[in-house]
Formats: sequence, structure tokens, C-alpha cells
Amino acid sequence: MKNLYRKEHHLFRERFKGFLSKEIIPLYDQWEKEGIIPKEAWKKIGQNGYLCPWVEKEYGGAGLGLEFSFIITEEMAYAGVYGLMAGLHSDIVAPYIHSFGNEEQKKKWLPGCISGDIILAVAMTEPDAGSDLSSIRTTAVREGAHFIINGEKVYISNGILANLVVVACKTETESGSPYKDISLICVEDGSPGFSRGRNLEKTGWHSQDTGELIFRDCKVPVSNILGEGGKGFYYMMEKLQQERLVSAIMSQASAEATFDMTLDYCKQRKALTKAEIPLDTDKMAEMATDVEIGRTFLNSLIVDHIHGEDIIKRVSMAKWWISDMANRVISDCMELYRDYGYLEDYKVGRSFRDVRAHTIYAGSNEIMKRIIGKKLGI
Repeated sequence: MKNLYRKEHHLFRERFKGFLSKEIIPLYDQWEKEGIIPKEAWKKIGQNGYLCPWVEKEYGGAGLGLEFSFIITEEMAYAGVYGLMAGLHSDIVAPYIHSFGNEEQKKKWLPGCISGDIILAVAMTEPDAGSDLSSIRTTAVREGAHFIINGEKVYISNGILANLVVVACKTETESGSPYKDISLICVEDGSPGFSRGRNLEKTGWHSQDTGELIFRDCKVPVSNILGEGGKGFYYMMEKLQQERLVSAIMSQASAEATFDMTLDYCKQRKALTKAEIPLDTDKMAEMATDVEIGRTFLNSLIVDHIHGEDIIKRVSMAKWWISDMANRVISDCMELYRDYGYLEDYKVGRSFRDVRAHTIYAGSNEIMKRIIGKKLGI
């Protein structure tokens, strides 16, 4: 991690690891069984200063660099506690409010985001819209001082617990362009006409609340719109660079943690046959190389992103390649555990289930390749 993390970062990392070991990891198995993270856990992580640490002190934050937030995402992935989606809350949704919200909105919502009293979600995906944001059908029609929102969103991370949801809606404009008809509107918990559907059961990430959101004549103040009406698509495009970087960080950390765990396991095994030893050694060498390549690429992207550079093409490469690599590495790790890898007693099985989602969210890997192709002029 040369040229990326300094002494203060390492000290912060150790403090956060201690917090996870004491407050989160001992309870995580129970949360996985229950299928949800308690709100008290969000408040605890917020009260300890680990939500949105990059936000300025005037809004209740610590005013730290973005790399501190990325350390939190890494360590949660190393620990395998994906259910508490602090990275989504802090580094994907909160930036919409911070960048596009007015001063009144920032003072109203950011302090709660930092304390854990407000849990954030962003609602883009719809049952029939797929990856094409221009085809969303959720509408927001202005009536006096309010928007009336109608539509449904699905696969929304933090969707059950969220107190504040940034919703992508079609609004009335005269542009004639589907990309200029989208606005971002903040819907608060308890808004009339806003309800939740199922907490969706998933192959992995069992404790992460992934919900269905329903808007039936949902009444929201006009003052809840973020930025300018009709610019929501462009706001989302601007923030997707960081969302995909956070995704790549999670994938890389997952691959590293599972590889290290498997390496320790292989070193401790004493029942290997002479035939198995070289096969395991070769496989570990291949995985070590993949993990090292991923880390080198990722660190260069983090540095460039923090310095404000355009990394859209390279972060799209990283999002698909590192998530594919993580799936490949963790699958191979599971096989090295032999029969034990398929048992719930071994963490590698949970890693195998959880990492599969990495190729799907934040834009599928197929979409990443289309973005890269476009940047290449193809």
C-alpha cells in the first residue's frame, strides 16, 4: 500500500478493527440468521465516528480524507460483515446529499447520517427497467408545494431500514430526452404513500436488508429535490465512478481475506498426499498473483480518484476484473478446503456465497465492458 496510507491511516485502521472485533463480529452470525442488522448497530458505528468520516465538521463529521472511509469499507470486507452496508451509506448515497443538496438539506440530513440516526439508501432499479436508467417508470408530478410519486423500486440495499431514500424519478420537462427527465428526490420514512415490500431473501448477504419500495401517491415536499430538476441522470453518472471504486475495494478485500485464510489453512493441514501438495502449491501461486495484480491496480485508482482524476474507464475495468478475480479466487479457495469448504462451520463457504453479488451490483460486469468499449471508441 505504498504512497497511499500513512501512519495516521494505519492507526485509524487498527482502531476500527478493534471496534469490529468487539462490537460487530461477535454478533454477526446471529444477524445473518435473523436476516437484518439492528438499527442499534448503525447508531453504535455512527457514535464511534465511522460513518461519513469525510464530511466537514460543520455538519458533524470529522473532516477526514476519503481514504479513511475506504479503510472502513476494506476492513468490513476483510471481516466479511457485508450486511452492515456502511460503504453504501457513507460513500455512495451521502455524497449525493453533500454534492447536490442545498445548505438547508445538508444541515437537515448530514448530521443524522453521521450519527447513525439516519440510514441511507438510493433507489434506482425497478422491476422492468434493468440497467437502463433512462427507462425508469417511477414518476414525480408536482402539485403545488409537493411532488406526488408513483412507482416501485426493487433490490434496494438498506431498503428496509433506511430512514431517507434518494429516489430516481421521471419528472415533467419539455426536453423530450429521457435522460433529461430524471430527478433525484429524497423520500423520508413516514412520508404518506411510501411503504416497503419484502425483505428479499438472497443467496448470500443474508443480514443485508434488500427491499422492495412502493410509492402510491406518495406526497413529498418540493424542497426535497436534490439539485436541479431534470439533472438526476447526470448526477448519477457523476457519482457512479466512486460507487464502482467502492465495489472494487470490497471485491479486492474479499479476495485477500479469503486467500490469506486459505493459505493459513493449507499450511496447517497435515494429511496431504504427495500428489496433492504440488497441486495446492500451484493453485496458491496463481491466486497470489491475481490478488497482487488486483491490489496494485486498485491502489493506483484510489490515489487518482482522491486527487480528482477521471478514472471512469479504469474503474470500470477494475469493477469487472477484480470482482471476477474475487469470484475465481474464492471458488478455488473453497476447493482447497476439500469437503470442509462446504460446511457452515468454515467461513470460506459464506465468502463463496457473498462474493457472487459483486459481479452484479453497481452495474453488471457486462455493462462495465460496454462502458470500456465506448471509452475505447468501439
